[in-house]
Amino acid sequence: MKLVKTVMMVVVIFLIGGNAAMHAQDKYGSQPDECKTNLSLFHEAVKMKNYEAAYEPWKWCLENCPQASKIIYSDGIKMTEAFYDQNAGLIKVEKGQKVTTNDHIFKVDKQYFDVSNANKEVLPEKAREVIYVYEMRVKHFPDNLGKVYSDWANFLFKRGVIEYLEIGDEIFDKLGKSFKADPTGMSVKNLGKYFQTLTDLNKDTDPQFVFDTYDDIMEAIGTKMEGYSKDLDAFNAKEASGKPLTSKEKSKKRAREVNLRALGQVEGYLDNTLSEVATCERLIPLYKDNFEKNKGNISWLKRAVSRLNQKECTDNPLYPQMVEAYVNAAPSSDAYVFYAGILMDSGDNDKAIEYFNKAVGLESDNYKKAKYYYRVALIMKKQGSRSQSRKYARLAIKERPSMGSAYLLISNLYAASANTCGTDEISKRMVYVAAADKARQAKAADPGITSMANKYIKSYMASAPSKKLVFTEGLESGTTHKIGCWINETARIP
Repeated sequence: MKLVKTVMMVVVIFLIGGNAAMHAQDKYGSQPDECKTNLSLFHEAVKMKNYEAAYEPWKWCLENCPQASKIIYSDGIKMTEAFYDQNAGLIKVEKGQKVTTNDHIFKVDKQYFDVSNANKEVLPEKAREVIYVYEMRVKHFPDNLGKVYSDWANFLFKRGVIEYLEIGDEIFDKLGKSFKADPTGMSVKNLGKYFQTLTDLNKDTDPQFVFDTYDDIMEAIGTKMEGYSKDLDAFNAKEASGKPLTSKEKSKKRAREVNLRALGQVEGYLDNTLSEVATCERLIPLYKDNFEKNKGNISWLKRAVSRLNQKECTDNPLYPQMVEAYVNAAPSSDAYVFYAGILMDSGDNDKAIEYFNKAVGLESDNYKKAKYYYRVALIMKKQGSRSQSRKYARLAIKERPSMGSAYLLISNLYAASANTCGTDEISKRMVYVAAADKARQAKAADPGITSMANKYIKSYMASAPSKKLVFTEGLESGTTHKIGCWINETARIP
């Protein structure tokens, strides 16, 4: 019996080994040794930017073992784009040198191309070679396509390729494929370009499609940012406990911060584009026409209610009807928070608080709890209760320390109280310093809102006490100043 088992095991191992060997042979083609040699040759040459030496071994791999390695395509794109650039009339610009751009000159990564001096006979051929490498990359390694298609589109419109190949529609097509594959893989500018074009094409004929696309993008971006924020919170908690981060963790933390800052710019781009479309005058008739057929559509109701709330279109009778439909269709924590909001608007504060607590009690995820506390804070702000708004914003921060938007809300509440929480010029202006401090905390906690936080800081510090005022009042820079009223905090005199 043992002999039989041993023989069977040997057979299984042989089959697995044989399959692995066959797979390796398939990967490296019919001449695996030559493929591996050429891979090494061209990769080393590309690293040295010796593209002439790299070209032939690279071309051999592309034609004979295209599935051997992804570097065939990463190096291939780098190399073929360089050949294209050489024939596009590259102008080398010294540091400080000024270049006046016109119809013929455009800028790419701090380099300038004069299309009027381009080698027009070979440039289309060089452009098609780059495009072919992208096509083969998608065919043989169909991963990370959000970034791949985004980079492909960059090549087409940043280097004037459309002028030679007449493929203007291809750019929007590539951006669309990039978005469909993974919008978070697109550059911020490409995402903005795609959404702007889509909005221009559909805002009058199909605004719902524009809104749905916006929501799809923001959900994808939000999911990725939440993941980065959780990592960042874990790193910060470790450091706060006195434990040093490993070099790998430090690198990962820096990467998370960079990614959050980049993704944080997306919402600003998209909101600016959507602002002319998503007005109450447009939203109310659109949702009124589609309400009856979507009463049981949870996704539609959630998005519609969220957008009406965000755009402050809550005074229309349609809003409470939609919220009630949302609660009936999905009696969830998310729906209860919106329902609590309309209860508060009607003056039933006790019932509203009951639903707030019910919503939070249903959640075990800290990040979702933070989102609900933040939404309550916004409602309290709308009600004019600044201290209560801050209370819920602080609860949100407690659940999610990296929630920069909650810090910014407190910052805004402070700035709005400058006249009521100050008795003279210096005390009023010091409220703005406290507001700027909260915006700095927001930026430190959440790199994703750096751009917005910087705007707050710049705006509030413009109203801070001037050097002349500090001197006139006989105060000393750097000393603390007590801010009373409901704020009850201290800030340092600038």
